Amino acid sequence: MALSLAAALAMTGAALASASPASATLAQGQRAPDFSAPGAQGGRRMTVSLRNALRRGPVVLYFFPRAFTSGCTIESRAFAEAMPQFRAAGATVIGMSGDDVDTLARFSTEECRSAFPMASASAEIISGYDVSLRPGMTTRTSYVIARDGTIAMVHNDMNPNDHVRETLAAVQRLQAAARPRRR
Repeated sequence: MALSLAAALAMTGAALASASPASATLAQGQRAPDFSAPGAQGGRRMTVSLRNALRRGPVVLYFFPRAFTSGCTIESRAFAEAMPQFRAAGATVIGMSGDDVDTLARFSTEECRSAFPMASASAEIISGYDVSLRPGMTTRTSYVIARDGTIAMVHNDMNPNDHVRETLAAVQRLQAAARPRRR
């Protein structure tokens, strides 16, 4: 008996989902762990600091498994394309993985159009944000961190497609809530 293409794809998706490790992630309302990490933007090395970024407004901190892989490249390019909307909402975007800084410097330039900083996540950061996939590699998890340092939204999905849309909507909700109401 032959399976239909739709049935085969559904079974494959279910198998992949069950093979993925469960990730608890941090919950909405929790305080985001502060960090300073080595990173790069546009090939220029820098220290990426959550505390400094929060001074400017909310932060989208997105973890991705590995630079220069197809899903991570798709996700990072999508964030780069959406930077005008994130800036309009007052948000800073930071990409983070377990890759070394030299790799992230190249990735920032070649795939992210130098649009935002990329940082190298230490074991302590990976543990603090509960995003370990396996040693040195993170899950694909996006956090929106409000200016007060609390987590406003979490999107944890190894599929890169919805991270930008979900985080941008959350940042826009934060921006709308911060506007003074007219009487």
